[in-house]
Amino acid sequence: MADVAEKLLRIGELSRRVGVPVESLRAWERRYGLLSPSRTQGGFRLYGEDDLARVLAMRANLERGLSAAEAARLALAEDAATETPAPVRDASDLAQALDRFDEAGAQAALDGLFSALTLDVVLREVLLPYLRELGERWERGEASVAQEHFASNLLRGRLTALARSWDRGSGPRALLACAEGELHDLPLLCFGLALRGRGWRISYLGADTPVVSVVEAARTLAPQAVVVSGTISSAFDEVAGRLREVALHAPLYLSGAAATEAVARRAHGVVLDSDVVGAAEELSRRGG
Repeated sequence: MADVAEKLLRIGELSRRVGVPVESLRAWERRYGLLSPSRTQGGFRLYGEDDLARVLAMRANLERGLSAAEAARLALAEDAATETPAPVRDASDLAQALDRFDEAGAQAALDGLFSALTLDVVLREVLLPYLRELGERWERGEASVAQEHFASNLLRGRLTALARSWDRGSGPRALLACAEGELHDLPLLCFGLALRGRGWRISYLGADTPVVSVVEAARTLAPQAVVVSGTISSAFDEVAGRLREVALHAPLYLSGAAATEAVARRAHGVVLDSDVVGAAEELSRRGG
């Protein structure tokens, strides 16, 4: 019992260790359920290592510019993901259901994934790896066009539902579009969701967007960042020079497998991390 007691802290000591005022800690506990103290027989609250970790995560999220409510939600979600082992079965069930055109089974598997893991983990560890693997199987003739279309449309519908109202709030705005001729927008949609989780507002133009349309939207919205995505190797060949006009109105970033330093120099843009979650973190650090 002594070992357990030594790990518990009064709120004043917790405040000192994490560098957050006592009043803020109490507010976070009351409003967001961020802290889960135990009580002594005398009624004093005692806080453990899990509470300390959640406060540190909350503070880091706030320093990235997130609202208090969003910072708390992410801190609690990260804590839940740490405590819960990855549901490998759900990921396997998802792939099998999609391959056999089983919509109900695929939706149930997605329900299990989203309830057990943070959105970042689902995107990075499950959905994008699955889509890459599906594309490779299609190229080898091991997956049909019907399977690829079924899976893409089902996942797009689910992710689009998560994206509802993602342009609201007071955070920086990102304008997202696929390059002209680029039809694969799921990686960009995933990136937008990861960016939204970091407090950004999203304006989404989607697949095969003409440069003139991106310029028009950038001029109208004055976003803190414009991200143009290309997955096929030639996606930027014809448009890199014309994308310079976009860069006149907002900072321009290029994403996807087709984005290279050489292309970025031609477009007067910056290449983002190839991992969508890493790219969202990078753009948030840059602050648009």
